[in-house]
Amino acid sequence: MPEFNDDRIVSSLQKPNDGEAENTLRPKLMKDYIGQEKVKKNLGVCIGAAKIRSEPLDHVLLYGPPGLGKTTLSHIIANEMGAHIWITSGPAIEKAGDLASIISNLNENDVLFIDEIHRLNRAVEEVLYPAMEDYVLDIVVGKGPGARSIRVPLPRFTLIGATTRAGMLTSPLRDRFGIIYRLELYTPAELKIIVKRSASLLSIDIDDAAAGEIAGRSRGTPRIANRLLKRVRDYADVEDAEKISLELASKALYEMDVDGLGLDATDRSILETIIEKFGGGPVGLETVAAASGEEANTVEDVYEPYLMQLGFISRTPRGRVCLEGAYRHLGKKYTGKTDAAQLKIDDAEN
Repeated sequence: MPEFNDDRIVSSLQKPNDGEAENTLRPKLMKDYIGQEKVKKNLGVCIGAAKIRSEPLDHVLLYGPPGLGKTTLSHIIANEMGAHIWITSGPAIEKAGDLASIISNLNENDVLFIDEIHRLNRAVEEVLYPAMEDYVLDIVVGKGPGARSIRVPLPRFTLIGATTRAGMLTSPLRDRFGIIYRLELYTPAELKIIVKRSASLLSIDIDDAAAGEIAGRSRGTPRIANRLLKRVRDYADVEDAEKISLELASKALYEMDVDGLGLDATDRSILETIIEKFGGGPVGLETVAAASGEEANTVEDVYEPYLMQLGFISRTPRGRVCLEGAYRHLGKKYTGKTDAAQLKIDDAEN
């Protein structure tokens, strides 16, 4: 899987300067965690039952788009269980011996959090299987005909895996997780609460309407909401404003080129390219990428998902097509060429 360096302010990927702020704003207990109500309720039951039985929580897999709080939820699970959390990531564990060293140092009921778990290589994964299932570590001693396997018992622990690409997990690994939840994008109302909570923790005075404005442009992602809040605070400091008002927030977001739906200049450029240069489509991915000055993989994996969530773009067998909502958002006249019903007919024919 290719990795992208997405430097946009509306990127949901974590940036180096996000870390300290996220640690400051991260809730510590389930009752302080905003949104994901169904996941919170079900996890609360599992945690409560595990504590009653004095057992470690079953292994947990959290998946969904970046920036929705998978790492935060992992810390909360550890706090609620009264356990110590060890943190690593799939790319950081290069060899089976690295993982063996980590899990052999765990204590009873500890939580091991592996971010981007889908990026574990196969040799490392195979060490995890007996560790997750039987709490043992299989070690091969010696080489050749004299080699033998030794099973080292491990303390009972909870593995929490987080991934943005659950489909890339192998079936043997995925099947060993007893608790699997998908985190969904947040509603503007939930993000507004998060913005106001973050503003309070950062000692920022903000209007209710301004918080709603930032929330509405955050693409359903708390990480983006907190990042926008910090940048709007910068504008307020420069203008010596005692409070972030709706007017100031709107002006700051306009200067950052973030529109009412959270689209930035590149998002709009891709839509305008398809509409103006190719009559709304269908047009191939490589052509869109070349015409917009972006890499094809970047367009497909970074820009298109949110545009598709908004119903602005459709992927068809004949290429990318802009739908009516994209025309309306850009203030352009809809030609009717890309009617959704016709797209279904085209898909069926292909």
